[in-house]
Amino acid sequence: MSSQVKIKYLNVDRAKLSPSQSKNMSVLQLKSQVSSLLNSQIHGISFSPYIGEQNPAQFDWITPEQIESRLSIIKPYVKWIRTFSCTLGNEAIAPIAKKHGLKTLVGAWIGDDLEMNEAELDNVIRIAKEGHADLVAIGNEVMLREDIELEVLLGYLKRFKEAVPHVPVGYVDAYYTFVNEPRLLEYCDVVFANCYPFWERCDLEHAVSYMKEMYAFVKKVAQDKEVIISETGWPTKGEAYGDAKPSFEHAARYFIDTYQWANSNNIKVFYFSSFDESWKTDEEGEYGAYWGLWNHQGVYKF
Repeated sequence: MSSQVKIKYLNVDRAKLSPSQSKNMSVLQLKSQVSSLLNSQIHGISFSPYIGEQNPAQFDWITPEQIESRLSIIKPYVKWIRTFSCTLGNEAIAPIAKKHGLKTLVGAWIGDDLEMNEAELDNVIRIAKEGHADLVAIGNEVMLREDIELEVLLGYLKRFKEAVPHVPVGYVDAYYTFVNEPRLLEYCDVVFANCYPFWERCDLEHAVSYMKEMYAFVKKVAQDKEVIISETGWPTKGEAYGDAKPSFEHAARYFIDTYQWANSNNIKVFYFSSFDESWKTDEEGEYGAYWGLWNHQGVYKF
């Protein structure tokens, strides 16, 4: 997919940013603080119930039983969940979550399969009309992957807005996408920005301060529209990615620094992710399998 847009990126001297607030915590203190934040309920978390060898890329179906099982683990610790798809069994997540008293950001997966996109759009419209969606996201990093043209994506957003005008809708992508493609803002009631210092090779000491700059970068162009951090996180295992180093300690510190900032400034953050998922290594390498607060068996890491 070609683009005539000159890409704009965040340009910040990271060395001048404020250091991590959790720098001097012991491992015991880190564990205690992560648990304290979760026990107070964080705003939201990315939820995907795939288990074992299940893989959405192979069109594996998920069952209501495994959705119930996974939701029961995270339910006490979050107010909202974010879903990514409305097909292959994922369409059952929002109704089950609402039954358990959780708020829902319901995602429709949009990719280069136009027939599947129609199924996703039909299902998310139905789910929203039935009252199971508090917010809706049409697409996740579609522009980043260059799956479809912008006009097609805008058409999907318009169709949802016309079908369910009472449910706020937006689009999810890397924070700078909304600077590069301002037309997206015209079709979004709320802006969902993915902010990952890790994927920009930022060291842990300055990571959350750098995320603050990411948030401000998109907030400036969003003007009066609400900006929600739809994804951010840090892996617990993997090789160094530039200055970003995965580890149990770094993931705990990133989580703590993120929510201390978010809670103090009334910023809504959906943490990535709830559970480790082995299938994600296909696209992200070793890092992909270790973003969860719980491991692939549903055991709490911290």
